[in-house]
Amino acid sequence: MSLSRRNLMQSGGFGALLLTAAGACSRPDQTAANDLAEFDAVETAARIKSGELSAAEAVEAAIDRADRIDKQLNAIVTKTYKSARESAAAGGASAGVMEGVMAGVPTFIKDLYDVTGVPTGFGSRAFPGYKGEEQLPFVTGFLKLGVVSLGKSTTPEFGLTATTESIATGKTRNPWNLDHSTGGSSGGAAALVASGVVPIAHATDGGGSIRIPASCCGTIGLKVSRGRTPRGEPADMPLSLSTHGVESRTMRDTAAVSAAMALPAAQSGLPPLDLVTAPLSQRLRIAVVTQGADGGFTPDAAVMEATQSVAALCADLGHHVEEAVFPFGEGFSADFSLCWAAFAHRIVKIWEERTRLPRNGLAFEPFTLGLVKIFEDNQADYENAVSRLQSVQAIMEGFHQDYDVILSPVVRTPPPPIGYFDASLDYETLIERLTDYVQYTPVYNVSGAPAISLPLSMSPDGLPIGTMFGAPLGREDWLLGLGYELEQARPWAGRKPVVWG
Repeated sequence: MSLSRRNLMQSGGFGALLLTAAGACSRPDQTAANDLAEFDAVETAARIKSGELSAAEAVEAAIDRADRIDKQLNAIVTKTYKSARESAAAGGASAGVMEGVMAGVPTFIKDLYDVTGVPTGFGSRAFPGYKGEEQLPFVTGFLKLGVVSLGKSTTPEFGLTATTESIATGKTRNPWNLDHSTGGSSGGAAALVASGVVPIAHATDGGGSIRIPASCCGTIGLKVSRGRTPRGEPADMPLSLSTHGVESRTMRDTAAVSAAMALPAAQSGLPPLDLVTAPLSQRLRIAVVTQGADGGFTPDAAVMEATQSVAALCADLGHHVEEAVFPFGEGFSADFSLCWAAFAHRIVKIWEERTRLPRNGLAFEPFTLGLVKIFEDNQADYENAVSRLQSVQAIMEGFHQDYDVILSPVVRTPPPPIGYFDASLDYETLIERLTDYVQYTPVYNVSGAPAISLPLSMSPDGLPIGTMFGAPLGREDWLLGLGYELEQARPWAGRKPVVWG
């Protein structure tokens, strides 16, 4: 079943479809549960639309969960409960007539991005008291879905690392085991969704920042194709890496938000993204890649076992599965790191211009300053690095002539202990650990192709292990349909973390 974006955005059309989908696809534990934490966003919106639940009730219950649970997780950096209550009440909550396809659904916005009138901290000590005056188009569009923001979720400094343990806001902890990382940079968002505080939360991905927290926290994280949503970084950056999306617990939530937020085909240059509501009927050619982008890097035993288990499941479902390797060799991580360093350099230069102060360790973390130095020391090779990375899109498009989808780990290990990527570590130690850990996700930011992390496995000690699937540019529908199929074949809905709503 599919519906064009034009039709689903018409008044009432998408809401009616959500009601139908909620009735047809509801999990038994959702329809019987008294605890609203069990409801996903589609279910919540449908019940609000029908009048069975009010937006005020949904928002108040989420605020209660947030206050109780965040004492353990530290995933909320700014609370906007007052305005959330006002929004829910002003929207005609008792009658369920709030506007938008996700009307009344509580959520959080990642603290890298402005919401008008709300502080933005960027996970840093560098911009105290900053309030943005202009929201990015995606944030505005996301809020126009009718979601009610309860505040800002935690992120590492400027989203630059793969854990959420900034000096400014403290360590965000994994609801499956509080001694372990949530991943980054959308770690706060993933923790709040995984623990049942909210069903969906805004997230962004410039190098794996939706998919890595999804893997660590047992949520679903889709990075859409480049161009599918408004650009996530300044237009003058030579390589567009970042996209916006959400962390979720169900495929239908991810599919609904992705379809609703997709730009028109005339603007994106991509095939339209219709609402995907069912498993994929097409059988796919799946390449299983376990070596990292630079070659020689292989996952640890638990991640390898999880990857091979999911590959076997795909084969059992009738897909053609075979082993392969990424079609480029050493040097990818170094080039990507230099582009990452250019982004850090840009931020620090803005700070220096605004404050007229020299960069220092009181404003910035060692990793940020280390990236800046790497850029300045290697700036002469920056254009060459960008050029090499720009060639990755064509290389991956050629690879996809033989394979529809690539199956791989998300990261090399299960969620590491808190402190393994500590913000106070020296740059050399931290970059070595990050390069070792993040070998798979940046490929899709560079190529622009879509990729998704699905919560299909658990480590022997009870930590989530995500599996990543990547598709050609514009084929989110394959990933969503495959996700529905795997959600049915190996359900994850019954798993709950230690810290749960």
